[in-house]
This record gives sequence, C-alpha cells and structure tokens, in this order.
Amino acid sequence: MAINLTKYFIPAVVTNKCPRCREGYIFKSQQAYKFKTNTDMHEHCPVCGQPTEIEVGFYYGTGYVSYALSVAFIVSTFVAWKVLIGMTFDIDDNRIFYWMGTAFVLLFAVQPLLMRLSRSLWLSMFVRYDPDWKNNPLEMPERFNH
Repeated sequence: MAINLTKYFIPAVVTNKCPRCREGYIFKSQQAYKFKTNTDMHEHCPVCGQPTEIEVGFYYGTGYVSYALSVAFIVSTFVAWKVLIGMTFDIDDNRIFYWMGTAFVLLFAVQPLLMRLSRSLWLSMFVRYDPDWKNNPLEMPERFNH
C-alpha cells in the first residue's frame, strides 16, 4: 500500500496535526508567534490520545530537522535572489551581502514556524497514520514519559 504524501502526510505535518489520526492538533496554541507558548504541546492528542512525547528527550532530534529546514530555506532564498536580482561573484559586486542580510533576517522571522514544523515532522517520522484509529487500540511505547 503506497502512501500518498501530498494527500495525507504533508498537509498533516504543515498544519501540525496528530500523525496518528490527523485530526487533533499537537500544539496547545495555533499561533506560532506567541513566543511564550510557541512549542507547548499537548501531552496526548486531544482526539485519539496518541502521546506526543514518546520517550524522555524525544525532541532532541528536532535540532537536526530544524537545521535541514533552515539550510533549505537559505538555499531557496539564494536561488530566488540569483534568479530575480542576479549576482556575479565579482570582487566589485556587493549584492551577495544584501542577499545574506535579507536571508538571515527572513530566517530569523520564520524561525518559530520552522521550530514547530520540525517537531511535527519528527513526531510524524515515528508515529504511523492509522485510518481506522477509532477501532484500533493505541499501542503504548516501551519507554513512556509520564
């Protein structure tokens, strides 16, 4: 059975929904720029009961995901800048410094979104989608953070 990424996986990750039922939200607040509660998550999915922290220190791996997303963002801004503005790697061309300044300001601005997206991606890597989650009991992991 092939998984249709564009129909199920990507919309659930981008909207920060539970990877098991894809109905409940994993974050307590839906506002990414509410800085005090930006990464506060429900202990369990409010719809299906899936734990959001599978084991102690589960979200340490999101640093790698966030780093990859940040690099992808920087590369995409470089390509966009190169196509739209044009740059040459000449000693007299200072446009690369304008791109660097713009790219890092934009990266700083989207960082709260990237932090939430990396947590959602990380959780979705370890929890499978169950289309019949209402009839299938939840399997608890061996090491669970209470």
